[in-house]
Amino acid sequence: MPETVPVADGTLRPFRGLILDFAGVLTEVVYPAHERWCASQGLAADAWRTTLNTHPEARRHYQALEIGKMTQADFNARTAVLLGLDDGENLMGRVWSGVRPAAGMIALAKAARSAGYTVAMLSNSFGLDPYDPYDHIGVRDLFDVTVISEVEGVAKPDPVIYQLTLDRMGLSGSECVFVDDHLGNLPPAEARGIHPVHATCEGTTVTSLESLLGVRSACPA
Repeated sequence: MPETVPVADGTLRPFRGLILDFAGVLTEVVYPAHERWCASQGLAADAWRTTLNTHPEARRHYQALEIGKMTQADFNARTAVLLGLDDGENLMGRVWSGVRPAAGMIALAKAARSAGYTVAMLSNSFGLDPYDPYDHIGVRDLFDVTVISEVEGVAKPDPVIYQLTLDRMGLSGSECVFVDDHLGNLPPAEARGIHPVHATCEGTTVTSLESLLGVRSACPA
């Protein structure tokens, strides 16, 4: 197999693989949608984020959900109680209902794949049933390789899941670029030689990846 990939501008690049996080990379920034949902329920705007990040019990539940040790339905029921809600039915789906795809990043992923890159998603799960976020955002068919923590029983930033992704792509770390919106998930990738990209503003991230990979994405209007 070639050591470099020919891309749209006719040059050769050292990379052959692109690994993308899901939430905050392939979706628009999630917090505004979560805050609108909280307000609609009579909760403080940051109630969802604060509860999952700082409440010890909620944090344990979420970490168990990520690696498949708790079902989403069970998480929904337990977290609804912690939020003071009477109804936990499809709680995750309701909270995420207003989150939209990141059209620019999705177009970039398609362009990279068309240019010959192996494209993978490496995502820490928040459950697949009854709410499947990947179906909701519409990215199920976007990738050559999909690695979801719930299915694998291990989550970022555990080094194991990065190596698992590389193995399934059939590439070395130095051949890949990894994009994640959480800074803490980047060092384990970099330790494997993967080029890290911190996703902040979608437009800036797309522009950086276009330059890095030598592709041009046609983002739909």
